[in-house]
Amino acid sequence: MKRITVTDMTLAKGAKSLSFKEKIEIARHLDRLNVDVIDMPEIANVATDSLLIRTASAFIKNSTVSVSTGMTVEQVATAAAAVSSAEKSRLKVNIPVSTIQMEYVCHKKAPKMLELAKALFAAATEKCSDVEFFAADATRADMDFLKNIIEAANEAGVKTVTLCDDEGIMLPDEFAAFISKVIAEIPVIKEMDLGILCKNTNGMATASALMALKVGATEIKCCVGDDYLPRIDVLANIIDQCGDRTGVETALNYNELKRITKQIKWISGNGGSNGLGATDNNSDSTPLDANDSLDDVTFAVKKLGYDLSEEDYAKVYDEFKRVAAKKSVGSKELEAIVASTALQVAPTYKLISYVINNGNIISASAQITLEKDGKEIAGIAIGDGPVDASFRAVEQIIGHHFELDDFQIQSVTEGREAVGSAIVRLRHDGKLYSGNGISTDIIGSSIRAYINAVNKIVHEEA
Repeated sequence: MKRITVTDMTLAKGAKSLSFKEKIEIARHLDRLNVDVIDMPEIANVATDSLLIRTASAFIKNSTVSVSTGMTVEQVATAAAAVSSAEKSRLKVNIPVSTIQMEYVCHKKAPKMLELAKALFAAATEKCSDVEFFAADATRADMDFLKNIIEAANEAGVKTVTLCDDEGIMLPDEFAAFISKVIAEIPVIKEMDLGILCKNTNGMATASALMALKVGATEIKCCVGDDYLPRIDVLANIIDQCGDRTGVETALNYNELKRITKQIKWISGNGGSNGLGATDNNSDSTPLDANDSLDDVTFAVKKLGYDLSEEDYAKVYDEFKRVAAKKSVGSKELEAIVASTALQVAPTYKLISYVINNGNIISASAQITLEKDGKEIAGIAIGDGPVDASFRAVEQIIGHHFELDDFQIQSVTEGREAVGSAIVRLRHDGKLYSGNGISTDIIGSSIRAYINAVNKIVHEEA
C-alpha cells in the first residue's frame, strides 16, 4: 500500500470570516486528525497573520505547518520567519504556470516567470528544508514550460510539486491521463513528491483525485465542509473502505474523523456569529441532540468559554442526556445545564436578605445581607438599575469586583407567579464561572445566581 500525504486547506481557503481564536481551534482539530500538512492563510497583514501562524505552530505537534511565500524574495523571508517556530514547517511557492494566468496574475511572459521562479525557489530552500512548488493552473500549461520550471524547482532542492486543475472541468480519466503524461515526460518529477489539487467545479474532484493517486500522485489537497476541493471526510472514508482497490492509505485518525470534521464544520459555519461560543448568547446555535457524544458536548461547552474538570464535563453530559431525551439542546439550555451542574461547591456566602429600592425618580439601591462563617455581613450600593445595584452590594461585601461576562433571565413556569431562572457568567483570571438562581422574584434569582458564581470562584481560589 502506498502511503499518501493529506494536506488540508480549510484555513487557507475559508478563514476570512473566522476569528483568531476560531482559526487556532481549527488548526488544533486538524492536528488531532493527523492531517500531514495544514495550509495556513496567506500572509496579508504581516503583524496579525504572522502572529496567527506562530500561535498555531505552538499548538500543532503532529502536522506540518505550511505557509505561502508570496511572489517576492522579501515575502519569502516573512513567511519563513512566521513559520520558524513550528516543529515541522513548509514554505509553499505558489506560481501560475499557464500562459493566461502568468500574464493575468503576474504580467509576465514565460522567460521572466521562469526567472522569478528560480529566485523564489532559491530563497525558499535557503530558509526551509521542506519547500513545495504549487503549480497553479497546471492543466492548461505548455508542457515544455512546465518541464522547465519543474526541473528548476528540483535543481533548487524543492521537495514537492503540486499540479493544479483550477478549472475543475477535466473528467477523472482525463486528469489521470494528464498526471501520467507529466510523469512520463518530466522524469525529474519522480525524484519529488507529486501533489494534486482538483477544484470541484463539476462535482468530480474526489473521483479525479483518486484516479490521480492510482497513477502516481502521492499528495492530495482537501478541506473540511466545503465544495471547493475534495472533502477530507469523504475521501478518507473511500480510502478506508476501498484502500485495497485504490492501493493507497493515509495516516488520518479514522476513529476521530467524524467527530473532528463535525466540530470544524461547526466552527467554520458559525464564522464568529450565531453559534455556541459566539459572543451573542441571545442567538441560538446548531442544536445538540440525544445522538451527540460526550466529546460533542464537551466541545460545545468549551465553545461557550468554560474550562471544566473531567468530572464536571461528565456531570454536564449526564444532565444533557436527560434533557436531550425530551428536546434538542441549544446554547441557552446548555448554559443552564453548566450553571446548575458544573463545579457545585459548598457555599462560602449565603443570602440572608435583600431590600431593593427602585423607581422612576430615584436611583436604584440595594441593601443585601450575606452570611459567611456564621457571621452576617451587610452591603449597600447604588447602581444603574436594581440588578446592577444588587451586584455592586454583593461585591462591596466580598471586597472584590468581578467582570460580568453575561447575564440572562428566563421564565421557568407560566402565569403571574411564574418562577424565573437567572444565569450569571463571571470572568476571573481568564476563566468563566457560571451561577444559576431560581425565584419568583427576578431580582432574587439574579442575586442568587451571582452569589452562586462567586462561591465557585472563592472555592477554587481556596
